[in-house]
Amino acid sequence: MTQIIHDRPEQLQMILSGLLQGEHALAVYDCIGVGTGFIGLTNQRVILQDKSFVGNKVALTSLPYRNIQAVSMLTNKSMLGKFASSSSIAVSAGSKAFEADFRGDEKAKHAHDVILWHLINR
Repeated sequence: MTQIIHDRPEQLQMILSGLLQGEHALAVYDCIGVGTGFIGLTNQRVILQDKSFVGNKVALTSLPYRNIQAVSMLTNKSMLGKFASSSSIAVSAGSKAFEADFRGDEKAKHAHDVILWHLINR
């Protein structure tokens, strides 16, 4: 079995427990900041945990790759032109953009590249 890239075992377990037949997890990254708790990448969709609902409600939002129109990588730069330690991606689906903030630009770049690969090869 291939090792699935992940930050927190409990987040990986949540993704694994909700996979559909024929679907497999590629990566699960913990997110920082307000709203998104984590982002899961599978061979069929992007799964975002959204913690921004009133009343402590949490949503798991699935974005099938076929419904995603664009993915953007947003990186803060320091004054010396080096990347800061926090990066974000934005995923556009329909009229809404979903943003995920990562600890470090390597994780954001990997998530961006996986989504982009699925967009280009669909």
